[in-house]
Amino acid sequence: MDLTHVRLLVDNYKESFLFYRDLLGFEVTWGDALSLYGQFKVGNVNVGLFERKQMAEAVGFPYSPDDHRVDRVALILKVESVEESYNELKEKVEFVTKPKEQEDWGIKVAHFRDIDGFLIEIYENL
Repeated sequence: MDLTHVRLLVDNYKESFLFYRDLLGFEVTWGDALSLYGQFKVGNVNVGLFERKQMAEAVGFPYSPDDHRVDRVALILKVESVEESYNELKEKVEFVTKPKEQEDWGIKVAHFRDIDGFLIEIYENL
């Protein structure tokens, strides 16, 4: 597994994108202020921004901006094969989602949580 980036899950995507791009000066490597997903290069690290509502829907969790149980951050791990990694890990962790092609995202993904409830995504490019 390779940690490719940390994804911040935000309620105010446009304002967040502009904050990281314009105020902090992070280099945009994907997306824009209207794309609802953006990615920045910060030194040797990638920081992604994604609309919190879309992430909640992707993992099957009812979304409410006031619900503090809705994720605010996710670790994103690239794997060679989501199916193989899923099969290796499913006896060790409880998956929130089974492997699924997210064609709009251009990836195949599965999600699980660590022992403190933080969301972890494994993915491969389609």
